This record gives sequence, C-alpha cells and structure tokens, in this order.
Amino acid sequence: QVQLVESGGGLVQAGGSVRLSCAASGRTFSSYAMGWFRQAPGKERELVAGISRSGNMTYVPNPVKGRFTISRDNAKNTLYLQMNSLKPEDTAVYYCAAHDTSSIYIYTRFDDDDYWGQGTQVTVSS
Repeated sequence: QVQLVESGGGLVQAGGSVRLSCAASGRTFSSYAMGWFRQAPGKERELVAGISRSGNMTYVPNPVKGRFTISRDNAKNTLYLQMNSLKPEDTAVYYCAAHDTSSIYIYTRFDDDDYWGQGTQVTVSS
C-alpha cells in the first residue's frame, strides 16, 4: 500500500503559478504510475496529468497542455504538478493518484481501486 498527501494548494490570482506536491509513503514509490486529477463543484473528476514509474514519460491533456507540467522525484517519494498561467476555470480540488503496475508506460485509467490522496484546494481568482 501507499499513502498519499497533497500540499501546495491555495488562493492565486489569474495568470499566476502554483506547484502542488504529493508526498508518498509506504510501498516503494517507483512501483506506481502516478496521476493528478481535479474535481470542480458539480463536475466530474478529470485527469490533468500522468507520469510513468520512472518519470521519463508524461501525459497532459489538451485543456492544460503548455500550462501544467507533471514530474516526480523517486528519491524523495514525491510527485509534483507545476501549474502556470492559471485561469479561474482551473479552480478545483486537486488529487494525486497511484496505480500499482509493472508497466513502464503512463497509466490514465485510475479508478477507486487505486490509491488517492485527500486533495488540496486550488482557487484562482479573476
């Protein structure tokens, strides 16, 4: 098992930047493909970034491409999400997720059988 704790959220003005962190503990962090999700009020949870176990492959969907960057430091057991040029529509609770896998590739089909953090609120003011 792995435990995940997000941090770094808060209130930021439109156009600003925030870096979220997700600290992992428990089983070996590099055993997991990781992802960042967000959920805004009244909306479904959506994937905003994914990264492979080693960190050499990343995925960012079009709505945040060019603004969000995912990275990980396996030596520090930490996942990051750098968010730049933030917009009010980026306001949401952001979650990190871990998928236990032997695959070297990115994983995007996270579900309730995976491991999730408690979330951190990001609010972007206009």
